[in-house]
Amino acid sequence: MTQPVDLISGALLDIGAREAGETVASSDANEAFTVLNMMLDQWSNESMMIPCKQEVIHELTGGTYIYTIGNGGDVNCVFTGSISGTTLTVTAITSGALSVGQTLNGIGITSGTAITSYGTGRGGNGTAAIGTYKLNLSNTFLSGTITSYAVRPLKINSAFVRVVNSITGTLDYPVAVINLEKYELIGIKTLAGPWPRAVYYQPSEPLGVLNYWPNPSQGEMHLFCDTVLNQFATLNDTVTLPQGYEMAIRHNLAVLLMPSYGKSSPAQIEMLTNFAAKGRGLIKRTNMAPVQTVVFDSTLVQNRRNDAGFILHGGFN
Repeated sequence: MTQPVDLISGALLDIGAREAGETVASSDANEAFTVLNMMLDQWSNESMMIPCKQEVIHELTGGTYIYTIGNGGDVNCVFTGSISGTTLTVTAITSGALSVGQTLNGIGITSGTAITSYGTGRGGNGTAAIGTYKLNLSNTFLSGTITSYAVRPLKINSAFVRVVNSITGTLDYPVAVINLEKYELIGIKTLAGPWPRAVYYQPSEPLGVLNYWPNPSQGEMHLFCDTVLNQFATLNDTVTLPQGYEMAIRHNLAVLLMPSYGKSSPAQIEMLTNFAAKGRGLIKRTNMAPVQTVVFDSTLVQNRRNDAGFILHGGFN
């Protein structure tokens, strides 16, 4: 675990803006804190800097095919729960659905508190959602009403809809993620259907817009998204960062602060620039997902491999 003030203190030490053991001036800390959050905001535009794909879960309302997502949007959850340290305990859900990545709102809850992982609770709005969840910030909150919302994502990578079935309990159907041009080609956008087959996401500000087709009557949506990195709320937030991020943030912040202090020698500049690039490179290597192999329908390639390896020998034979 670390705090933003420690990352800032280390970055200023690296560029010679403070001596070892010297306390960082509050004015320097506050200015560097702003740069730190701006850097994290910029990193959110690089998909390989994001450690995981966020799964956004939300309930579909019959007859509604357009939903907003973000702070104050339709994709949210109202539930009864309590917080002790970094553990959220959910005892009842009033509306909506829970999922990792949601930000919490409630009287006395620290701004920027978000769900980072499942405990005994597994998200959604059923009985499996009741239980514990891990948070990024420590809080003390006695049992009461809490509202959470899904952060506006940068883009949607894939999706499926979960529907109730009397035989198996639930069924998951893939939902195509389409672009604006394909969405425009749909003639009757309000056409009714049992559940969505496609979604077009408009990443507008401050709320993104989800457009489903056909107009669903039921279902629980699961959207796998690239989302923004959580920014720090205060200098003294105690947070747990993914492996490798602490040093990468320190060195990259040092590089951004160098022009403001001008105390680094050419050798220091080269060393820190290399360290910063290496830190980001290692994170990207870890987060990089392999390219999905192209797959063909089994009826086209009976008794043969159904991937794109056929191109190496000129056909399906």
